[in-house]
Amino acid sequence: MDLAPATVAAACRAVLLAAEPRDKVRAARAAARAWRRGELAHAFDVAMPDVPARPGRPKLLPPSQMPKRGRGGSERGRIAMLHALAHIEFAAIDLAFDLAGRFGAGFPSAFVDDWVAVGADEAMHFALLDRRLQTLGSAYGELPAHDGLWEAAAATAGDPLARLAVVPMVLEARGLDVTPAAVARFEAAGDGRSAAILGRIYRDEIRHVAAGSRWFKWGCESHGIEPVSAWKRLVGAHFKGALKPPFNDSARGEAGLSRDYYMALAVAGDV
Repeated sequence: MDLAPATVAAACRAVLLAAEPRDKVRAARAAARAWRRGELAHAFDVAMPDVPARPGRPKLLPPSQMPKRGRGGSERGRIAMLHALAHIEFAAIDLAFDLAGRFGAGFPSAFVDDWVAVGADEAMHFALLDRRLQTLGSAYGELPAHDGLWEAAAATAGDPLARLAVVPMVLEARGLDVTPAAVARFEAAGDGRSAAILGRIYRDEIRHVAAGSRWFKWGCESHGIEPVSAWKRLVGAHFKGALKPPFNDSARGEAGLSRDYYMALAVAGDV
């Protein structure tokens, strides 16, 4: 019988090395519960894997080869959208626990508090979406997906400020821009249950982006760096996509991500 992890790093690593969705969700919940109860030492005695374990399905394709999902009006379109969101949440479990386990030694213990809690949220989000897919006659893994989120993590594995700048403050912030419209499409299609799940995720993601913004600013200020200019530099260096309007300025502002950060890059087309 395997012994339970004794350190927070070991618990984070266990989450990353759990391949099957059920096992990853269980490991995430166990890690969060053990950390909250004070059962894990704030120690970083093991390294995070370069690549997290992945289940045999879904088939991972390059983003350019992903089939078009449509806008979610038909049941098939709604299933495709829910599957894509489930895959994002599945990857986000690893992103949160990798943040805590890879970079936690350089931050106060409250950093681990935040990212372990975020990881538990992402596990809950994934479970809600997978259960909804099953109710609609599908399941996670039945459609292809891509691994773009982890590619962003790999590109920022050596720099905690770059990771915070790109993952919560660009990629997760994008969810704040697009989710309200997705909720409206599900409601218009009469799928109130799916809309409610997306609404719950949206509210939680504001807190997640806020954690990213807060710790990015803390990291910059602790090194005497001006946060906005540092964010623009790091995003320009590590993010290869585009910052596309329209932006949900209200939700971004609630998360501590002011227009000073993103509007200049979006207007100038620098990223």
